[in-house]
Amino acid sequence: MASKSGRTPQHTDPNSRQARIAEMRRAEKARERRNKAIAITVSSAVVVGLVGFGAWVLIDQKQTEQRKQEAAEQLRKEAEEIRKKPVQGEQLWDAKKLGRNHVETPVKYEMNPPVGGDHHPRWMNCNGDVYKTPLPEVNAVHSLEHGAVWVTYNEKAAPADVDKLAATVGKTPYTLMSPVKEQTGSIMLSAWGKQLTVDSADDPRVKQFFTKYVQGEQTPEPGAACTNGLAAK
Repeated sequence: MASKSGRTPQHTDPNSRQARIAEMRRAEKARERRNKAIAITVSSAVVVGLVGFGAWVLIDQKQTEQRKQEAAEQLRKEAEEIRKKPVQGEQLWDAKKLGRNHVETPVKYEMNPPVGGDHHPRWMNCNGDVYKTPLPEVNAVHSLEHGAVWVTYNEKAAPADVDKLAATVGKTPYTLMSPVKEQTGSIMLSAWGKQLTVDSADDPRVKQFFTKYVQGEQTPEPGAACTNGLAAK
């Protein structure tokens, strides 16, 4: 029978509605599975990436450390070779004839600056110390006994050379530097029983002298302190 509006009523098939609901549920579950798979894939990629990055960092650190060790070994070998060679032009004194008594009376040294002999019980600080005024010789000689290299200069030395040497001394333990007006050479380097005169801080023998004699084999008291001594006034 037709309705008053003239339209025939339509009845929904319950089976069709349930089928659509089931299909929607299947689609939702499929989306959940896809999302879960994507999440797992992304997480795995992140984990693999982190593991890979961590491994790379460890490998890089190991290689960096190995390069440092190789560089240090190379420097050690080079220093060893330098120590075997004499420093051209250096003056040498018999270490056995240089007194090592501790005295608190004036000492007359046969060379200037002195390279050894009796000296004061207190040493000059020589841990890369750069002094602007002359030092008491008896204290500086004690520093040489501890294995220090003493760099000295007079007014003939170029200011640029003095600055360069001061920079080298300042970063080198077991060294000290001071002016010595009466010395014959413009720049002189002294160790226990050893002395070298140069005209320039760029003279390659300067580096050789440092490498050979800073805590070198000539040192009467290797390892003795270069700190807690006498400082500049």
